[in-house]
Amino acid sequence: MKNGSGRRGFLRNLGVGGMAAILPVGRLKAAERISADENTSAAVVPGKRKYNAPYSGQYLNRVAFPIGGIGAGMFCLEGTGALSHMSVRNNPDVFNEPAMFAAISIKGVPNGAKVLEAKVPTWKKFGNRDAGLGGTGGATWGLARFESAEFAARFPFADITLFDKDIPLHVDIKGWSPFIPTDADSASLPVGGLEYHFKNTSAKSHDCIFSYNSRNFMEQPGTKNEVKAIKNGFVLSADGTKEDPQKQGDFAIYTDDATTVVDHCWFRGGWFDGLTMAWKGIQNHEIKSNPAVDAGAPGASLFVPFTLKPGQEKTIRLMMAWYVPNTKLRMGEVDPADKAKVEADPLLKYHKPWYSSKFKNIEEVADFWTSNYADLRKKTKLFTDTFYKSTLPPEVTEAIAANLTILKSTTVLRQYDGRFWCWEGTGDTWGSCHGSCTHVWNYAQAVSHLFPTLERSLRDTEFNESQNAEGHQMFRSNLPITRVVHNFHAASDGQLGGIMKVHREWRISGDTEWLRSIYPKVQTSLDYCIKTWDPKGNGVIQEPHHNTYDIEFWGPTGFATSFYLGALNSLITMGKHLGKDVTRYETLYVKGKKYMESELYNGEYFQQKIEWKELQAPDPTKVQSFATGYTPEARAVLEKEGPKYQYGTGVLSDGVMGGWLSRMCGLGDPLDKTKTRNHLSAVHRYNFKTNLHEHSNPQRPTYAIGDEGGLLLCSWPKGGMLSLPFVYSNEVWTGIEYQVASHLMLMGEVQKGLDIVRACRDRYNGEVRNPFNEYECGHWYARAMSSYGMIEGLTGVRYDAIDKDLHIDSRIGDFTSFLSTATGFGTVTLKAGIPHLDVVYGEIPVNKVIVSGVTKKLG
Repeated sequence: MKNGSGRRGFLRNLGVGGMAAILPVGRLKAAERISADENTSAAVVPGKRKYNAPYSGQYLNRVAFPIGGIGAGMFCLEGTGALSHMSVRNNPDVFNEPAMFAAISIKGVPNGAKVLEAKVPTWKKFGNRDAGLGGTGGATWGLARFESAEFAARFPFADITLFDKDIPLHVDIKGWSPFIPTDADSASLPVGGLEYHFKNTSAKSHDCIFSYNSRNFMEQPGTKNEVKAIKNGFVLSADGTKEDPQKQGDFAIYTDDATTVVDHCWFRGGWFDGLTMAWKGIQNHEIKSNPAVDAGAPGASLFVPFTLKPGQEKTIRLMMAWYVPNTKLRMGEVDPADKAKVEADPLLKYHKPWYSSKFKNIEEVADFWTSNYADLRKKTKLFTDTFYKSTLPPEVTEAIAANLTILKSTTVLRQYDGRFWCWEGTGDTWGSCHGSCTHVWNYAQAVSHLFPTLERSLRDTEFNESQNAEGHQMFRSNLPITRVVHNFHAASDGQLGGIMKVHREWRISGDTEWLRSIYPKVQTSLDYCIKTWDPKGNGVIQEPHHNTYDIEFWGPTGFATSFYLGALNSLITMGKHLGKDVTRYETLYVKGKKYMESELYNGEYFQQKIEWKELQAPDPTKVQSFATGYTPEARAVLEKEGPKYQYGTGVLSDGVMGGWLSRMCGLGDPLDKTKTRNHLSAVHRYNFKTNLHEHSNPQRPTYAIGDEGGLLLCSWPKGGMLSLPFVYSNEVWTGIEYQVASHLMLMGEVQKGLDIVRACRDRYNGEVRNPFNEYECGHWYARAMSSYGMIEGLTGVRYDAIDKDLHIDSRIGDFTSFLSTATGFGTVTLKAGIPHLDVVYGEIPVNKVIVSGVTKKLG
């Protein structure tokens, strides 16, 4: 995909109607307190699933919870206990549900042999890939399994309870992978754990055999494929070749139980022979032991026999690890001056995952996982327990946690040297919209707090490899990270947002030397923005400016100018700290603020003043743009209404987003607070719909449709809707809902923010869409990590590592909330006006606590 192709390239790849390829995968009073125990069962509309509660019945339908490492690949643990979305080859494979399963066999119990999964969801019967061939991905679906299940998520842990009247055991499954804020390396491991827990609930003893069984789904054409031995397990393997090294790949499945017996080679034959014979052995309560063969093993099984007396319990810890060190993945166009160097250096030519710099082979990964499992689990559970101590509304906790799964998904990559690189989202079999897209990742607030070193690497890329000497930034960075070719518009919101985020990273890291080193390039970037979009020096973004909607806005917009004011204020603040002369930027800021609040504010909200004739830019039909062609019909629209794809008098949900990002970056409000609050209230009043049944959307409707609710991108309550308003204007976008909700919360409009959050989570309740996959241009869309901003939105909690100040400004009275910094994490509590800080990991040194502008002592 070329730079600038954005979502339109995505739609082109899918073709007309292509969005079908994406998986359709009571109110609380603002001041109402919710205890930690009540956090799973707060009052909701009768008949609806309770927020942050377990999923069962119809709400289990689409549950698929990512397990894996940051940039290392993933698989999903479904609500039934099945594994799917097997994507460990450095590329998404959303419909990959390999023939792998756990099973229990209980001797002498009728119907006592079952797959350790609940019934197959109905949609899979004719909703999977190759359904017309009988569902080639569902080879195990016809095997006996449990009647029902219940799924509970406590990120990054997922807990499943299985139910079946024939089975005299209570069965639980716990899936997880390491996630320890501040420790990016542990969170980036190519591993996952599944713990199967059994308790005998009957009055008699039972002899049981647990087994895990899998075809060699790592098999690749044209290379040696085998099942290799590993202690207490097996490795599904493909060797790769010199010509195709990316075919190399190993996936280990093993236990830490010394009684484990392994069948390294299923029955070899045609048709369904291998799985048929494997299942026959499970039904017959057999344990098979076969050594590894040189090649051709269709699959393998491991067995753990055990006996449970009445009331006795047994946990089997199943460990999975993978190693796929080579790819042919590269994105973007390399600077011609660097091409020879890139072609000669394998690390610059093709992406190699970070973990391949730490481990030489699958054995090293597995040894590390085995040796460190208990410690990593303990520290990960410490994070989970700390995060869920929150007394924030349950819909908020659910939204934040559910979208942290994006960091486990194939949306994110981490290259060999440890630098972070991201897609916008995940296509079914390919990454969606490459290059750590600056205007999309503006919304994502989680990484900067949880793993600050990864987020800061994005700034380093933006202001170095992706910025030229004039200050032009390509908003899509290359993979591997190399200097780009500057052949497309800069993104106004992306580039200006990055300037604010430098301030955020500085304040979070406490590293002024880093700021000092990057500041000249940040200043150059802002100077480019001024020259390109505000050449008259009015303090307003006026010239045509490319943006996150994949088009150019013409004339002043509240949207882009709010970013501009935030960026000016950011440079002013950082420059003053470094002793720089920032007089020019202060003048622009004052002028721009005055213009926006007087000329772009209509008394109720901020809007756009469409201009195209008195600008430096040429006629709109002559401007290089992306898929904004002017046919004769479009020229007629231009003469009557102005350029295509504007919003004019509309109320844009993102209309003051620069103000929100400024707050998220520790910079304060760049605009008048009352006018900002009024704009956000208008967005809630006009764009928020509890039911979209009468809403017509000729664009991409499946994000929210029919009787569902959601926040529209724009509406025109005062009239003036253009014939061709900006593309996507009729849609409901994941992430923008949380951006608006958290901004409303910041402005004291808690109830309005919660309205929006509930509508979103009601759509992602597991019935039609996966609760752990908020999508837009791809699955696990990065923008949804704007949800993390609701922590500050409700509590005002922010830690400044430069001054070592802890800020609190609650909009909900007393609370307990999670806090993650560059050096540790814990909880912040406000009780009867007294602040408390409980650091549970690392350290968070505090010199001063400021509660609603008043300095207080920690209790």
